[in-house]
Amino acid sequence: MEKTSALRYRHFDILLALFVALLLISNIAATKLLAIGPFIMDGGAILFPLTYIIGDVLAEVYGLKAAKRAIFTAFGVSALAALTFLAVQYLPGAPEYTNQAAFEAVLGFVPQIVIASLAAFLAGQFINAYVLIKIKEKWGEKHLWARLIGSTIAGQFVDTIIFCTIAFYGVITGWSFINYVLVGVAYKIAVEIILLPVTYRVVAIIKRQETDA
Repeated sequence: MEKTSALRYRHFDILLALFVALLLISNIAATKLLAIGPFIMDGGAILFPLTYIIGDVLAEVYGLKAAKRAIFTAFGVSALAALTFLAVQYLPGAPEYTNQAAFEAVLGFVPQIVIASLAAFLAGQFINAYVLIKIKEKWGEKHLWARLIGSTIAGQFVDTIIFCTIAFYGVITGWSFINYVLVGVAYKIAVEIILLPVTYRVVAIIKRQETDA
């Protein structure tokens, strides 16, 4: 169901705003590595899986063209954020400002995280949207669960490997790095599966309301 312009839809702008916000927040949160028991992940993992769920909704409801529009918008805003943090880091601070080291420790790492995120995000999201659309072309409206899970497995696998390698290879080494990658992939796919009933409901509601718009 794809119209000539996504702006004709009543919910596209809301989903786009959420899509962009979740990516920005995840990029900043990813600067901290977390150790939960024997598992290693970054802080971005808390919200980032939701970008794939929203990406699934965008591709399923609005089509590949609209999903690409959302992906490029999120890409552009994230790049702008990285450049802004980089500029602020190197501009001279006021005499009263005493938190330069803390700023660099957290937000100074954001550009590297964003480079990793943007490369992984573009590859993963495009694969996610492409696989979902191709499965839909083959089976039609049936087997929504297969589209959602299949596209997420493909997209998140590529996304996680690219992100982990660019962002933390050398920072995390040996088995810890393998642990980090495997936990990241498994966790993100698990979130998709757990929230599948919610995604089903959201897709159905938005499809119905957009059709009636």
